Amino acid sequence: MQFRDRGQAGRELAERLRILQEKGALPHPVVLALPRGGIAVAREVALRLQAPLDVLVVRKIGAPFHRELGVGAIAGDDPPFFDERILDHLGLSETAVADVVERERRELRRREERYRQGRPPPELRGRTVIVVDDGLATGVTARAALRAVRRQAPERVLLAVPVGSPATVDLMRAEADDVVCLLRPVEFAAVGEWYEDFTQLTDEDVLEALAGDE
Repeated sequence: MQFRDRGQAGRELAERLRILQEKGALPHPVVLALPRGGIAVAREVALRLQAPLDVLVVRKIGAPFHRELGVGAIAGDDPPFFDERILDHLGLSETAVADVVERERRELRRREERYRQGRPPPELRGRTVIVVDDGLATGVTARAALRAVRRQAPERVLLAVPVGSPATVDLMRAEADDVVCLLRPVEFAAVGEWYEDFTQLTDEDVLEALAGDE
């Protein structure tokens, strides 16, 4: 099974979450998208749950020799989160990726300024926070995001994704109060293979989605 695009995936995910909401399991929800890819999914979720939509900018820390291979991630001003197992496997230290961290921190701040346009981040204390992305592969960005949310004392934290690696989904259960994942394919290589249209989104796409929530 493949999703047609992120919009369809978001609508299907929203239906699953709506069931939880009707059971009273999602009081005072706020939806946080991990941009850019997660915004198109999260917009559908926020619409269906009639919840406010915002973004949580997280940046993957890639290996110096392979930027797509995530060894950690950063969220906000929090210290970097590193997957020590991956670092050890690659023979890397945190010092070895310090330049990568600094580069990604600059990009994170640029995106936060662009997306927020002077708006303060949402108040999460006492809320049910639903963190949404378009998929879950290694989980490094999701873990950084969930830990950043936890520090703000929400009542409950959920991670919601249309598709994810089974092992990573299981790993996330230690980070969130609940994980909602529609597809957990045994043969999982990359998130994009489970979408017919996995076009990369732009800053303008993020701004348009956020403007639609106002």
